[in-house]
Amino acid sequence: MAPVIHMPEPLCLVKNTNGRLVANPKALTILSAITQPVVVVAIVGLCRTGKSYLMNRLAGKSKGFSIRSTVQPHTKGIWMWCVPHPKKPDHTLVLLDTEGLGDVEKLNAGCQREVARLKARSRCAQCESGDKKNDTQIFVLALLLSSTFVYNTMNKIDQRDIDLLHYVTELSGLLRTVSSPDLDGIEDAADFVSICPDLVWTLRDFYLDLEAHGQLITADEYLENSLRPKQGTDQGLQNFNLPRLCIQKFFTVKKCFIFYLPTLRKKLAQLETLRDDDLDPEFVQQVADFCSYIFSHSNAKTLLGGIKVNGSRLESLVLTYVNAISSGDLPCMEDAVLALAEIKNLAAVQKAIAHYDQQMFQKVQLPTETLQELQDLHRASEREAIEVFMKNSFKDVDQGFQKKLETLLEARQDDFHKRNSEASLDRCSALLQDIFHPLEGDVKRGIYLTAGGHRLYVQKTEELKAKYYQEPRKGIQAEEALQKYLQSKESVRDRILQTDLALIEREKEMEALTTCERQRNIVAQVKDSGIRQPSCHSPVGVEAPRSISELQCDVGWTGGLPQERSN
Repeated sequence: MAPVIHMPEPLCLVKNTNGRLVANPKALTILSAITQPVVVVAIVGLCRTGKSYLMNRLAGKSKGFSIRSTVQPHTKGIWMWCVPHPKKPDHTLVLLDTEGLGDVEKLNAGCQREVARLKARSRCAQCESGDKKNDTQIFVLALLLSSTFVYNTMNKIDQRDIDLLHYVTELSGLLRTVSSPDLDGIEDAADFVSICPDLVWTLRDFYLDLEAHGQLITADEYLENSLRPKQGTDQGLQNFNLPRLCIQKFFTVKKCFIFYLPTLRKKLAQLETLRDDDLDPEFVQQVADFCSYIFSHSNAKTLLGGIKVNGSRLESLVLTYVNAISSGDLPCMEDAVLALAEIKNLAAVQKAIAHYDQQMFQKVQLPTETLQELQDLHRASEREAIEVFMKNSFKDVDQGFQKKLETLLEARQDDFHKRNSEASLDRCSALLQDIFHPLEGDVKRGIYLTAGGHRLYVQKTEELKAKYYQEPRKGIQAEEALQKYLQSKESVRDRILQTDLALIEREKEMEALTTCERQRNIVAQVKDSGIRQPSCHSPVGVEAPRSISELQCDVGWTGGLPQERSN
């Protein structure tokens, strides 16, 4: 269930600072938290004509938007009050109360000059300077942001009010001609009815009789009659008809309410504190009818394509229009949507990337045992990230932002591969250092610098390799790290081997010397025993002397002292 936005009182949405419009970050934060579609009701009209009173009633309050009966206007800029919609539980009602307009005739003159200049340049900007410029900005901004536009005027519908609404409407209508200069501002206005607000014209302190040709008429019929063009082709009639045709086509839904004077004029200063019993009963009923219509018939703010606007999208629209007005260029309708799309899609990309990073950091334990394990985790997180993007994206034309997301995800994947490889190498290096450290210590102590030491060294190395292979989560660099380590120890192994061979050769030499020495000892022992070697001059019958080897056999030598022969 969407969170309920609680605003105990209105907050300034757009400040008017020295004639410059500035969005209030605090108000934008409130808007960004609204996930429901928003019904935006904005009211515009002259100063001190009861606009704030009607908006307070829509909020279900008697106080809220400031009401003053003095000649000094009180509301500056645009104020916002977000309240739960009384008849649409899944919508939020956003009420916009605007700074009162100044002198209508001066504002009309400024708007006429501006419209003429805009048509000549095919672009949008603001009126020339001063209060007229600010009034036009407030009027246009309220019109662009609203889904229901309340035009609050006094007494009756006259030409000045129609001209003003026409000029501001045309300023808004010209927004689209920047992108499509070949489109005519009047004939093609119907293409944008889906995003144009409904018009509710409120007539305050109405004093006329609702009659036409002797017949009673409704307030709606009075409005239709006032906006009906006249037959004829002369220039005067064309000037009369042009604003009416524009208003008719711009506002396809139109409604009119009349309000009598609420009470005696001397009591108007206490209007906030007066109870309904203290007010004119007809006025009370008129206000009730007005509120009931707004609650029942006002729709959610929509964009091209029927896309409903929620709080965060309304926030983006506020920033888009305020920044454009401040820079001197009102955006075209299509460009405003594109600008909104860019803002929302960039945010969607960032949200998707953040989700991907969160999932990977939660699920991936570096180093992974295999590359496939990392690939599987990446694909799963990538799918979720794209789902997050699709859920939060907005008019991603040609999937440009989705492709950007995919490029960023690919870069993220490459980064994880690199970090996985580095983590594996670090882990394996630490393991090798820990496992082979005792062996390196023995080498330093010269334990393997003996005859046969190389065989023992190789045997110990194989034992430690087996221990290394048994360690878990070494990652994809396990074998490469081991081979690099063993290669770094080849000089040590070669030195041990050379030392081993040298010692074996020396032992052989020592053994050979020992054998000769033993042979000399045997000969000496034979001499000492009195056995004479026969000579070539011995008499016949005397045994000739034997060789040493034969003597060794005679004494039965086994490498020790000579033994007596057995008979």
